[in-house]
Amino acid sequence: MNQVTRYLAAAGLVLMTSGAYAQAVLHVYGPGGPAPAMKEAAAAFQKQTGTPVMVTAGPTGQWLANAKTDADVIYSGSETMMTDFINALGDQLTPQSAEPLYLRPMAMLVRPGNPQHIKRFADLFKPGVKILVVNGAGQNGVWEDVAGRTGDIKKVAALRKNIVGYAGNSAEARKTWTENTDIDVWLIWNIWQVSNPTLADVVPIEPRYAVYRDTGAAITKRGAENPASAQFVAFLRSPEGAAIFSRWGWLTKMPKTTMRTVSAESKH
Repeated sequence: MNQVTRYLAAAGLVLMTSGAYAQAVLHVYGPGGPAPAMKEAAAAFQKQTGTPVMVTAGPTGQWLANAKTDADVIYSGSETMMTDFINALGDQLTPQSAEPLYLRPMAMLVRPGNPQHIKRFADLFKPGVKILVVNGAGQNGVWEDVAGRTGDIKKVAALRKNIVGYAGNSAEARKTWTENTDIDVWLIWNIWQVSNPTLADVVPIEPRYAVYRDTGAAITKRGAENPASAQFVAFLRSPEGAAIFSRWGWLTKMPKTTMRTVSAESKH
């Protein structure tokens, strides 16, 4: 083989390798809540780069086995959920690989038309209000966090008396909400109403009770071998990615109230 032939062969190998990365499907796994935004972002990234992205979303048990064999990127619905993923995926993820992206607030979903006239979180302490919560899948005890924000144990006790359902995950809660129409309020992230507008109306929780949790992304050990993994995560936090998440109810900018607080604190 002469020098020219060897050069062409080597160049061809490089092109084939690059092409393999460019065309290889990027496998992304995570929960159902952030999925609408994640899938739209994946489609936009694929259109922009040509790299196919397959987003598999839902309860962890439905995709964990496959993720252990081919996941490139894992996304979460909270920091506690991301920690669970890191533990479940063994050496494929490390705590340092997780990158928080965007927050969303806990909200009150009510029946269309708000027949119980729920206007503020304090209304949920009234006797007789039937409440559904999620206690798992990144929402472990979040109802207690909201009720306990003011440090008043009586409010925690009052809310607990009104809880009629504890769902293990958001998908299970959605099923319970649909099948049990006597439930008045579903405590869950605001994004669920954005993606299910006919299922419920949303009533924001007042600032004194507000609780936020995030979605984040982590590149697996396997995914780190494909440059497209880092490119996809970078796209998620880019202005274009932020705009997509904003459309689905995620907070992509610092709230004005927080900005005022930070500004005031910086003067001291």
